[in-house]
Amino acid sequence: MSEMSKRTPLYDLHVELGGKMVDFAGWEMPVQYPMGIMGEHNQCRTKAALFDVSHMGQVILRGENAALKLEALVPSALTTLPEGKARYTFFTNEDGGIMDDLIVSNAGDYLFAVVNASMRHQDIPHMADNLDGVEVTEIFDRALVAVQGPKAEDVVGELCPVARDLKFMETVVADIMGAECRVSRLGYTGEDGFEISIPEDRAIEISKVFLAHDDCEPAGLGARDSLRLEAGLCLYGNDIDNDTSPIEASLTWAIQKRRREEGGFPGAARIQREIAEGAARKLVGIKPDGRIPARHGVEIQSLDGDTIGTVTSGGFGPTVGGPVAMGYVSAGHTSPGEKVNLIIRGKVQPASVVALPFVQQNYKR
Repeated sequence: MSEMSKRTPLYDLHVELGGKMVDFAGWEMPVQYPMGIMGEHNQCRTKAALFDVSHMGQVILRGENAALKLEALVPSALTTLPEGKARYTFFTNEDGGIMDDLIVSNAGDYLFAVVNASMRHQDIPHMADNLDGVEVTEIFDRALVAVQGPKAEDVVGELCPVARDLKFMETVVADIMGAECRVSRLGYTGEDGFEISIPEDRAIEISKVFLAHDDCEPAGLGARDSLRLEAGLCLYGNDIDNDTSPIEASLTWAIQKRRREEGGFPGAARIQREIAEGAARKLVGIKPDGRIPARHGVEIQSLDGDTIGTVTSGGFGPTVGGPVAMGYVSAGHTSPGEKVNLIIRGKVQPASVVALPFVQQNYKR
């Protein structure tokens, strides 16, 4: 463990619950608990699991025309985002690559943004430098927990009845055990659930009450990764990065019609061209035929032996019952059902291109 690793407000709870702590993006985080990654994954798919995501950056953007100014940095429509709604978006660079992905919520008189832990050192100065007249404030006194799974509404709703009324990508400030919390119906597992911003001095107490529910157990980074992979959700630094365009990453859905047409964001020329003409490569699902998982960096070949792409995320999918992967392949090889070969430790392993996600997403619309 790095001497410089930071600890979230839930650190003592992780230790108490037997969490195996590892360094992740400069934070001491639980990779798993005694239940194990497989058990935690299945808990989230069938009941509910609680994840600590406090390492992510929570940011308040306050000022006149904040949404309009933020639109100059992202390709999504934010000026038309209704109060109480959240939207997935990404910062793009001048070459049309993705600098990071984030969630932006319209909190009424301000915007609330959540950025990735590993990129907060980039994202927050990027906003501060480019949003003239907008106060950019990172919040350090709040934890962020995610309660995810088909029973998440019951777990959270017992303490916070208003949470039951939220639909996917809706957010509200609500009272939980006397603490003012921001409750948002979203998450990154493919299951229904909530992310809850809690005052740090109440985080352990409230999390313990969630965990006291018969259907809720703690889950760590390992299960979070296998869950998002099965759900076909990109991980920044693996599946999307500064060289990847949103069109290549199959994220065109996150660019609303007005922004596609008018541009006005970094890298718009490339992104608009790829929307019109198609990208040279595309993110697809890969299903290895056997039991050997294909990890990040594995070469993807056509049956003729030509290199056509690379695996960006891969592992065992507990719900699928076998290995699953995502990766980029050249445009002529993206059709579901196409047979490909994976070169794993020097050996050829047959696989197929499949449609994403591997597991149906179960959001409450």
